[in-house]
Amino acid sequence: MTAITGVGGDQRQGVRLGDIVLRNRLVTSSSLLGYGVANVPLFRWGMSPISNFVPLSRFGAITTRTLTVQPRDGHFTLRDDWKLSELPSLLKRYTRVLRHTQGGWINAFGWCNVGIDAYLRDYYPRTRDQRTIISLGGFSAEEFVTLVDKVNAAVPAGDIAAVEFNVSCHNVNFDFNQIIESVLAEAVPRSNHPVILKLSPDYDYLGHARLAAKHGVSALTAINTVKALRLDPRTGEPWLRNRFGGLSGPAIKPIALRVIAELRDAGVTLPIIATGGIRTFDDCREYFWAGADAVSLGSAAWFAHPMAGYALAPLAGLRLRRLINQVERFTPPAR
Repeated sequence: MTAITGVGGDQRQGVRLGDIVLRNRLVTSSSLLGYGVANVPLFRWGMSPISNFVPLSRFGAITTRTLTVQPRDGHFTLRDDWKLSELPSLLKRYTRVLRHTQGGWINAFGWCNVGIDAYLRDYYPRTRDQRTIISLGGFSAEEFVTLVDKVNAAVPAGDIAAVEFNVSCHNVNFDFNQIIESVLAEAVPRSNHPVILKLSPDYDYLGHARLAAKHGVSALTAINTVKALRLDPRTGEPWLRNRFGGLSGPAIKPIALRVIAELRDAGVTLPIIATGGIRTFDDCREYFWAGADAVSLGSAAWFAHPMAGYALAPLAGLRLRRLINQVERFTPPAR
Protein backbone atom coordinates (compact mmCIF):
# COMPACT_ATOMS: atom_id res chain seq x y z
CA MET A 1 0.00 0.00 0.00
CA THR A 2 1.19 3.49 -0.81
CA ALA A 3 -0.06 6.93 0.19
CA ILE A 4 -2.16 8.94 -2.24
CA THR A 5 -1.49 12.63 -1.97
CA GLY A 6 -3.05 15.57 -3.72
CA VAL A 7 -6.44 13.91 -4.31
CA GLY A 8 -9.02 16.54 -3.46
CA GLY A 9 -6.51 18.09 -1.10
CA ASP A 10 -6.25 15.13 1.28
CA GLN A 11 -4.18 12.01 1.81
CA ARG A 12 -5.61 8.50 1.73
CA GLN A 13 -4.26 4.99 1.58
CA GLY A 14 -4.23 3.47 -1.86
CA VAL A 15 -2.50 1.18 -4.32
CA ARG A 16 -0.26 1.89 -7.27
CA LEU A 17 -0.49 0.03 -10.60
CA GLY A 18 2.58 1.29 -12.38
CA ASP A 19 1.95 5.04 -12.67
CA ILE A 20 -1.79 4.69 -11.94
CA VAL A 21 -2.83 5.43 -8.36
CA LEU A 22 -6.12 3.97 -7.06
CA ARG A 23 -7.66 4.19 -3.61
CA ASN A 24 -8.04 0.41 -3.62
CA ARG A 25 -8.20 -2.45 -6.11
CA LEU A 26 -11.97 -2.29 -6.73
CA VAL A 27 -13.07 0.17 -9.42
CA THR A 28 -16.28 0.54 -11.43
CA SER A 29 -16.66 -0.12 -15.14
CA SER A 30 -17.39 2.49 -17.77
CA SER A 31 -20.97 3.78 -18.06
CA LEU A 32 -22.40 1.96 -15.06
CA LEU A 33 -22.44 5.08 -12.88
CA GLY A 34 -22.83 7.67 -15.61
CA TYR A 35 -20.49 10.61 -15.08
CA GLY A 36 -20.06 10.12 -11.33
CA VAL A 37 -22.81 12.64 -10.56
CA ALA A 38 -26.27 13.43 -11.90
CA ASN A 39 -28.47 16.50 -12.17
CA VAL A 40 -31.42 15.34 -10.07
CA PRO A 41 -31.60 13.68 -6.61
CA LEU A 42 -33.42 10.61 -7.95
CA PHE A 43 -30.37 9.64 -9.97
CA ARG A 44 -27.75 10.94 -7.57
CA TRP A 45 -24.28 9.85 -8.68
CA GLY A 46 -25.55 8.69 -12.04
CA MET A 47 -28.29 6.32 -13.02
CA SER A 48 -27.72 3.54 -10.48
CA PRO A 49 -29.75 3.60 -7.24
CA ILE A 50 -27.02 1.61 -5.48
CA SER A 51 -24.78 4.66 -5.54
CA ASN A 52 -27.06 6.38 -3.04
CA PHE A 53 -25.93 3.80 -0.48
CA VAL A 54 -22.21 3.49 -1.27
CA PRO A 55 -20.07 6.67 -1.26
CA LEU A 56 -18.24 6.65 -4.58
CA SER A 57 -15.11 7.85 -2.81
CA ARG A 58 -14.89 4.34 -1.31
CA PHE A 59 -14.06 2.78 -4.69
CA GLY A 60 -10.57 2.61 -6.10
CA ALA A 61 -11.83 4.78 -8.96
CA ILE A 62 -15.06 5.51 -10.81
CA THR A 63 -14.89 5.07 -14.58
CA THR A 64 -17.10 7.50 -16.47
CA ARG A 65 -19.46 6.80 -19.32
CA THR A 66 -17.46 6.79 -22.56
CA LEU A 67 -17.14 10.39 -23.75
CA THR A 68 -16.82 11.54 -27.36
CA VAL A 69 -15.80 14.83 -28.98
CA GLN A 70 -19.42 15.74 -29.77
CA PRO A 71 -22.56 14.79 -27.78
CA ARG A 72 -24.19 11.55 -28.96
CA ASP A 73 -27.68 10.16 -28.49
CA GLY A 74 -26.37 6.75 -29.53
CA HIS A 75 -29.20 4.23 -29.47
CA PHE A 76 -30.62 5.69 -26.27
CA THR A 77 -30.54 9.34 -25.15
CA LEU A 78 -28.03 11.79 -23.73
CA ARG A 79 -30.67 13.31 -21.44
CA ASP A 80 -30.01 12.76 -17.72
CA ASP A 81 -32.53 15.08 -16.05
CA TRP A 82 -35.52 12.72 -15.86
CA LYS A 83 -38.25 13.48 -13.33
CA LEU A 84 -39.75 10.81 -11.10
CA SER A 85 -43.02 11.01 -13.05
CA GLU A 86 -41.09 10.18 -16.21
CA LEU A 87 -39.55 7.00 -14.82
CA PRO A 88 -41.95 4.66 -16.74
CA SER A 89 -40.96 6.35 -20.01
CA LEU A 90 -37.28 6.05 -19.16
CA LEU A 91 -37.59 2.35 -18.32
CA LYS A 92 -39.42 1.78 -21.62
CA ARG A 93 -36.48 3.30 -23.46
CA TYR A 94 -34.18 0.95 -21.58
CA THR A 95 -35.95 -2.11 -22.97
CA ARG A 96 -34.56 -1.29 -26.43
CA VAL A 97 -30.96 -0.91 -25.27
CA LEU A 98 -30.63 -3.01 -22.10
CA ARG A 99 -32.15 -6.44 -21.47
CA HIS A 100 -31.59 -9.17 -18.93
CA THR A 101 -30.60 -12.50 -20.45
CA GLN A 102 -29.33 -15.84 -19.19
CA GLY A 103 -26.39 -15.16 -16.92
CA GLY A 104 -26.18 -11.43 -17.47
CA TRP A 105 -27.21 -8.40 -19.48
CA ILE A 106 -27.09 -7.44 -23.15
CA ASN A 107 -26.85 -3.74 -23.98
CA ALA A 108 -26.41 -1.42 -26.94
CA PHE A 109 -26.35 2.15 -25.64
CA GLY A 110 -24.08 3.19 -28.49
CA TRP A 111 -21.89 5.67 -26.59
CA CYS A 112 -24.74 7.98 -25.65
CA ASN A 113 -23.06 10.84 -23.79
CA VAL A 114 -23.09 14.61 -23.27
CA GLY A 115 -19.71 15.11 -24.96
CA ILE A 116 -16.32 15.83 -23.46
CA ASP A 117 -16.81 19.61 -23.13
CA ALA A 118 -20.06 19.31 -21.16
CA TYR A 119 -18.56 16.61 -18.95
CA LEU A 120 -15.48 18.66 -18.09
CA ARG A 121 -17.59 21.77 -17.47
CA ASP A 122 -20.64 20.36 -15.66
CA TYR A 123 -19.65 17.04 -14.08
CA TYR A 124 -15.94 16.66 -13.48
CA PRO A 125 -15.71 19.58 -10.99
CA ARG A 126 -18.22 17.78 -8.75
CA THR A 127 -16.18 14.57 -8.54
CA ARG A 128 -13.05 15.86 -6.86
CA ASP A 129 -13.60 13.80 -3.69
CA GLN A 130 -13.27 10.55 -5.64
CA ARG A 131 -10.71 9.00 -7.96
CA THR A 132 -11.83 9.07 -11.58
CA ILE A 133 -10.97 7.21 -14.76
CA ILE A 134 -12.25 9.20 -17.75
CA SER A 135 -13.34 6.88 -20.56
CA LEU A 136 -12.74 8.27 -24.05
CA GLY A 137 -14.12 7.02 -27.36
CA GLY A 138 -13.63 8.09 -30.97
CA PHE A 139 -13.52 6.92 -34.55
CA SER A 140 -10.07 8.20 -35.54
CA ALA A 141 -6.69 9.02 -34.07
CA GLU A 142 -7.51 12.70 -34.56
CA GLU A 143 -10.59 12.41 -32.35
CA PHE A 144 -8.61 10.71 -29.58
CA VAL A 145 -5.94 13.41 -29.81
CA THR A 146 -8.65 16.06 -29.45
CA LEU A 147 -10.13 14.27 -26.44
CA VAL A 148 -6.75 13.92 -24.76
CA ASP A 149 -5.92 17.58 -25.38
CA LYS A 150 -9.24 18.67 -23.84
CA VAL A 151 -8.66 16.55 -20.73
CA ASN A 152 -5.10 17.86 -20.44
CA ALA A 153 -6.35 21.44 -20.58
CA ALA A 154 -9.05 20.97 -17.93
CA VAL A 155 -7.53 18.44 -15.53
CA PRO A 156 -4.12 18.93 -13.87
CA ALA A 157 -1.79 15.94 -13.97
CA GLY A 158 -2.41 13.70 -10.96
CA ASP A 159 -5.96 14.86 -10.32
CA ILE A 160 -7.47 11.75 -11.94
CA ALA A 161 -6.35 8.14 -11.91
CA ALA A 162 -6.19 7.75 -15.70
CA VAL A 163 -7.94 8.08 -19.02
CA GLU A 164 -9.26 4.89 -20.58
CA PHE A 165 -9.26 4.45 -24.37
CA ASN A 166 -12.38 2.57 -25.45
CA VAL A 167 -11.20 1.31 -28.84
CA SER A 168 -13.22 -1.91 -28.66
CA CYS A 169 -16.97 -1.18 -28.36
CA HIS A 170 -19.30 -3.25 -30.56
CA ASN A 171 -22.33 -1.03 -30.07
CA VAL A 172 -21.20 1.76 -32.40
CA ASN A 173 -20.85 -0.43 -35.51
CA PHE A 174 -17.24 0.41 -36.25
CA ASP A 175 -14.16 -1.75 -36.83
CA PHE A 176 -11.59 -0.39 -34.39
CA ASN A 177 -8.89 -2.69 -35.78
CA GLN A 178 -8.47 -0.09 -38.52
CA ILE A 179 -7.40 2.68 -36.15
CA ILE A 180 -6.05 1.20 -32.93
CA GLU A 181 -2.35 1.46 -33.77
CA SER A 182 -2.62 5.06 -34.98
CA VAL A 183 -4.70 5.95 -31.90
CA LEU A 184 -2.05 4.57 -29.59
CA ALA A 185 0.85 6.05 -31.53
CA GLU A 186 -0.62 9.56 -31.73
CA ALA A 187 -2.78 10.00 -28.63
CA VAL A 188 -0.92 8.18 -25.86
CA PRO A 189 2.24 10.36 -25.98
CA ARG A 190 0.10 13.52 -25.75
CA SER A 191 -1.67 12.51 -22.55
CA ASN A 192 -0.64 14.13 -19.26
CA HIS A 193 -2.46 11.27 -17.51
CA PRO A 194 -1.81 7.52 -17.52
CA VAL A 195 -3.63 5.72 -20.33
CA ILE A 196 -5.57 2.47 -19.96
CA LEU A 197 -6.49 0.47 -23.06
CA LYS A 198 -9.77 -1.45 -22.92
CA LEU A 199 -9.49 -4.81 -24.69
CA SER A 200 -12.23 -6.75 -26.48
CA PRO A 201 -12.27 -10.57 -26.48
CA ASP A 202 -13.66 -10.34 -30.03
CA TYR A 203 -10.55 -8.60 -31.37
CA ASP A 204 -6.87 -9.60 -31.36
CA TYR A 205 -6.42 -8.82 -27.68
CA LEU A 206 -2.93 -10.30 -27.51
CA GLY A 207 -1.80 -8.19 -30.44
CA HIS A 208 -3.50 -5.11 -29.03
CA ALA A 209 -1.88 -5.65 -25.62
CA ARG A 210 1.54 -5.79 -27.26
CA LEU A 211 0.78 -2.58 -29.17
CA ALA A 212 -0.26 -0.99 -25.88
CA ALA A 213 3.05 -1.86 -24.26
CA LYS A 214 4.96 -0.62 -27.31
CA HIS A 215 3.24 2.77 -27.30
CA GLY A 216 3.45 3.54 -23.59
CA VAL A 217 0.01 2.54 -22.31
CA SER A 218 0.03 2.23 -18.52
CA ALA A 219 -2.52 -0.58 -18.00
CA LEU A 220 -5.15 -2.74 -19.65
CA THR A 221 -8.84 -3.28 -18.93
CA ALA A 222 -9.90 -6.83 -19.74
CA ILE A 223 -12.49 -7.29 -20.98
CA ASN A 224 -15.04 -5.18 -22.80
CA THR A 225 -18.45 -6.77 -23.34
CA VAL A 226 -18.78 -9.74 -25.70
CA LYS A 227 -20.65 -9.18 -28.97
CA ALA A 228 -24.02 -10.94 -28.69
CA LEU A 229 -27.49 -11.27 -30.16
CA ARG A 230 -30.93 -12.08 -28.76
CA LEU A 231 -34.14 -12.44 -30.80
CA ASP A 232 -37.77 -12.40 -29.76
CA PRO A 233 -38.74 -16.10 -29.98
CA ARG A 234 -42.25 -15.17 -31.16
CA THR A 235 -41.38 -12.69 -33.90
CA GLY A 236 -37.69 -13.17 -34.67
CA GLU A 237 -37.11 -9.45 -34.11
CA PRO A 238 -33.89 -8.39 -32.34
CA TRP A 239 -34.27 -7.42 -28.72
CA LEU A 240 -32.10 -4.33 -29.17
CA ARG A 241 -32.37 -1.35 -31.50
CA ASN A 242 -28.84 -2.01 -32.70
CA ARG A 243 -29.58 -5.74 -33.32
CA PHE A 244 -26.24 -6.77 -31.79
CA GLY A 245 -25.26 -5.76 -28.29
CA GLY A 246 -22.61 -6.29 -25.66
CA LEU A 247 -23.05 -9.18 -23.24
CA SER A 248 -21.94 -8.55 -19.65
CA GLY A 249 -22.40 -10.24 -16.29
CA PRO A 250 -21.56 -13.71 -14.93
CA ALA A 251 -21.94 -15.32 -18.38
CA ILE A 252 -18.70 -13.73 -19.58
CA LYS A 253 -16.62 -14.33 -16.46
CA PRO A 254 -15.00 -17.56 -17.79
CA ILE A 255 -14.11 -15.70 -21.01
CA ALA A 256 -12.56 -12.80 -19.11
CA LEU A 257 -10.57 -15.15 -16.89
CA ARG A 258 -9.29 -16.97 -19.96
CA VAL A 259 -8.25 -13.70 -21.66
CA ILE A 260 -6.34 -12.52 -18.58
CA ALA A 261 -4.61 -15.88 -18.18
CA GLU A 262 -3.64 -15.87 -21.86
CA LEU A 263 -2.28 -12.33 -21.59
CA ARG A 264 -0.05 -13.38 -18.70
CA ASP A 265 0.93 -16.65 -20.41
CA ALA A 266 1.96 -14.59 -23.47
CA GLY A 267 4.32 -12.49 -21.34
CA VAL A 268 2.21 -9.33 -21.10
CA THR A 269 3.41 -7.50 -17.97
CA LEU A 270 1.23 -4.38 -18.01
CA PRO A 271 -1.13 -4.06 -15.02
CA ILE A 272 -4.57 -5.50 -15.77
CA ILE A 273 -7.92 -4.29 -14.45
CA ALA A 274 -10.28 -7.26 -14.75
CA THR A 275 -13.98 -6.95 -15.43
CA GLY A 276 -16.71 -9.43 -16.26
CA GLY A 277 -19.26 -10.97 -13.92
CA ILE A 278 -17.75 -9.77 -10.65
CA ARG A 279 -20.27 -9.97 -7.80
CA THR A 280 -18.51 -11.57 -4.83
CA PHE A 281 -15.12 -11.62 -3.17
CA ASP A 282 -14.56 -15.12 -4.57
CA ASP A 283 -14.96 -13.66 -8.07
CA CYS A 284 -12.32 -11.06 -7.25
CA ARG A 285 -9.88 -13.67 -5.96
CA GLU A 286 -10.28 -15.74 -9.12
CA TYR A 287 -9.29 -12.74 -11.19
CA PHE A 288 -6.33 -11.93 -8.97
CA TRP A 289 -5.13 -15.53 -9.22
CA ALA A 290 -5.56 -15.43 -13.02
CA GLY A 291 -3.22 -12.44 -13.17
CA ALA A 292 -5.27 -9.28 -12.59
CA ASP A 293 -3.98 -6.39 -10.49
CA ALA A 294 -7.39 -4.79 -9.85
CA VAL A 295 -11.02 -5.69 -10.50
CA SER A 296 -13.93 -3.70 -11.86
CA LEU A 297 -17.64 -3.92 -11.03
CA GLY A 298 -19.95 -3.75 -14.01
CA SER A 299 -23.49 -5.10 -13.96
CA ALA A 300 -23.30 -5.68 -10.19
CA ALA A 301 -23.24 -1.91 -9.69
CA TRP A 302 -26.42 -1.54 -11.75
CA PHE A 303 -29.99 -2.69 -11.17
CA ALA A 304 -30.68 -6.14 -9.75
CA HIS A 305 -33.83 -5.76 -11.87
CA PRO A 306 -35.04 -2.61 -13.70
CA MET A 307 -37.94 -2.01 -11.28
CA ALA A 308 -36.77 -3.87 -8.19
CA GLY A 309 -33.38 -2.14 -8.27
CA TYR A 310 -34.61 0.83 -6.28
CA ALA A 311 -36.17 -1.34 -3.58
CA LEU A 312 -33.14 -3.61 -3.35
CA ALA A 313 -30.53 -0.86 -3.52
CA PRO A 314 -30.01 -0.53 0.28
CA LEU A 315 -29.19 -4.24 0.57
CA ALA A 316 -26.99 -4.13 -2.49
CA GLY A 317 -25.21 -1.13 -1.03
CA LEU A 318 -24.40 -3.05 2.15
CA ARG A 319 -23.08 -5.94 0.04
CA LEU A 320 -20.84 -3.62 -1.97
CA ARG A 321 -19.47 -1.94 1.17
CA ARG A 322 -18.54 -5.36 2.51
CA LEU A 323 -16.92 -6.28 -0.81
CA ILE A 324 -14.82 -3.11 -0.79
CA ASN A 325 -13.62 -3.92 2.74
CA GLN A 326 -12.71 -7.48 1.70
CA VAL A 327 -10.76 -6.33 -1.35
CA GLU A 328 -8.92 -3.69 0.70
CA ARG A 329 -7.72 -6.38 3.13
CA PHE A 330 -6.66 -8.83 0.39
CA THR A 331 -3.09 -9.01 -0.86
CA PRO A 332 -2.92 -10.34 -4.46
CA PRO A 333 -0.31 -13.01 -5.17
CA ALA A 334 3.10 -11.77 -6.24
CA ARG A 335 4.16 -12.40 -9.83
